[in-house]
Amino acid sequence: MKQDRYEAETIILYNEAEQTASVYTHDPKLKEKLKRLSEKHPERIIFITENDNGGVTYVVPKKCVQIREPVSEEQRKAASERAKTAGYQPPKRGKVDER
Repeated sequence: MKQDRYEAETIILYNEAEQTASVYTHDPKLKEKLKRLSEKHPERIIFITENDNGGVTYVVPKKCVQIREPVSEEQRKAASERAKTAGYQPPKRGKVDER
């Protein structure tokens, strides 16, 4: 049975004593990002489990969890222009052929 979007939640748990956070999510983009990061940094981003409903749990360094100040549309456009001027190309998604 497919989950309602309201049931497809992301939960991040951490405490003051430990240096890691537990991330439970159903978000497809976040699941893919966590998978990529765990393949790149298996000692730091650790896959724990996947449940029957498609939710996954990872343990990540607590410093990976950030809450940022919202960016205005003007700031976003200025950052976009700086990136274009600098020749920045966004990262490619998925596997890259490294021949």
